[in-house]
Amino acid sequence: MTSTSLGGAVVRGTVSTALLVSLMSASALGASVDLSKWSPQYVRSIAGTQDFDTAADCAKVTPLDYKGRLTFWYQGVFEGDPDLLRRYYKDFFATFRKTYPNIQLEEQALTYNDLLDKFRTALLGNAAPMAVRLQILGGTEFASKGYLRPLKPEDIGYATDDFWPGAMKAVTWEGVTYGIPTNNETMAFIWNADIFKRAGLDPDKAPATWDDVVKYSKQIHDKLGIAGYGLVARKNAGNTPYRFMPQLWAYGGGVFDEATANPTYKQVELNSAQSKAALQASYDMYVRDKSVPVSALTNQQADNQPLFLAGQLAMMVSHPSDYNVMLDLQKKTTGTDKDKAQTVIDNMRYGLIPTGPNGKRAVVFGGSNIHILKPEYVEGGKVDEPAAKAIGCMWASPEWSLKMAYAGSNPGNLNGFKTKWMKERLDSIKFLDVTTSMLPYGIPFPALPQSPEIMNIIVPDMLQNALTGTMTVDQAAEDAAKKVKNLTAGGL
Repeated sequence: MTSTSLGGAVVRGTVSTALLVSLMSASALGASVDLSKWSPQYVRSIAGTQDFDTAADCAKVTPLDYKGRLTFWYQGVFEGDPDLLRRYYKDFFATFRKTYPNIQLEEQALTYNDLLDKFRTALLGNAAPMAVRLQILGGTEFASKGYLRPLKPEDIGYATDDFWPGAMKAVTWEGVTYGIPTNNETMAFIWNADIFKRAGLDPDKAPATWDDVVKYSKQIHDKLGIAGYGLVARKNAGNTPYRFMPQLWAYGGGVFDEATANPTYKQVELNSAQSKAALQASYDMYVRDKSVPVSALTNQQADNQPLFLAGQLAMMVSHPSDYNVMLDLQKKTTGTDKDKAQTVIDNMRYGLIPTGPNGKRAVVFGGSNIHILKPEYVEGGKVDEPAAKAIGCMWASPEWSLKMAYAGSNPGNLNGFKTKWMKERLDSIKFLDVTTSMLPYGIPFPALPQSPEIMNIIVPDMLQNALTGTMTVDQAAEDAAKKVKNLTAGGL
């Protein structure tokens, strides 16, 4: 039997100052979603309260009989994603072709780790797609370099207030909006209650602090001989900053001051005492206690999932979709392995991500955005703007922004929370209320063009340098801070 555990932590943690300001600034959205009331109860109260006609809405943007051609790249569904998400992605493109039968769509799916690099290469060769859906890190980088056309929600039939303020910040550069949020997400803390019990820990309570995570991980490893926490430290992989940054922020650290209400990004803080304390916690688990997977230096979350299902990993940070992933993985097991997997699934628990020493709770406010390219960077030198707006309108609609985020994220269009599919989602997806409860603690990555390199390269390198012994914790933090300063010199 599965259960959800908040343990009263919702009211004990410190809500992200940066996002709280955003929430309050969007509290008067009229008939839209009132973010100032955000809670699991409020989300349930608005689910299923409004119907939307996606085709009719998008016809106002691009006529349904429009004839054109569109090249489109996006982060696809790959290893580690649940089967349900694969089905919705397939349904989306089938529905788009049915809705716009005269638009010749040429889509290409790329992995999270490949998308940014291949997109950069295509831009340099003037061979980019007409439209692209990028992870939240990418918008300001490419807007600042002049690759993207201005694009705001009103251009595809929606209002800016229909989207999270923090999400709009990630698609804005020098006061101009260059994209539309399609989905936004926060993760939660997952643990195996049976392992906790066998290790002498309270099976119904998540670690309260990150210091507790270090202690629990050691206790589990010492008593049971298995990995405690699912540390992820792979280079050039989005999984790494999405799991380390909440730890860094909780300890009071940061790359800059991105966790504050009005960040200026002027002062690098990766070498602060607080940031070093967060890095020390990872060092203690990997080097001192050896309580995390040895493969953490090359692991992604997809590598943690089978370990968790096999009962060889006790704790990890991830999405609500991991529950569905466990069910999908279990279908591939046989005999006693299937029974063992069922025991893990029955003991899978979700809670809020732990706080730092001073009660600060944080999580990455993540997601993806759709952008339209300038024609000079596109293969053939032309952009079919009506076709690009058609796919943007459909993906960012209340219906499809919900469906395409069904198992692992949340709709970028806040009206998606009011659809019948949100009601079905709340009833069918375990632990969704926990991850949505983390949204008020969300902190967006710095809205800077250098953020992709900082988060995907410099932060993982800092971890690798410390965990491999190439540098001390102090040296690794100082080295990372120097790299950020050099990278952003003259650009802030």
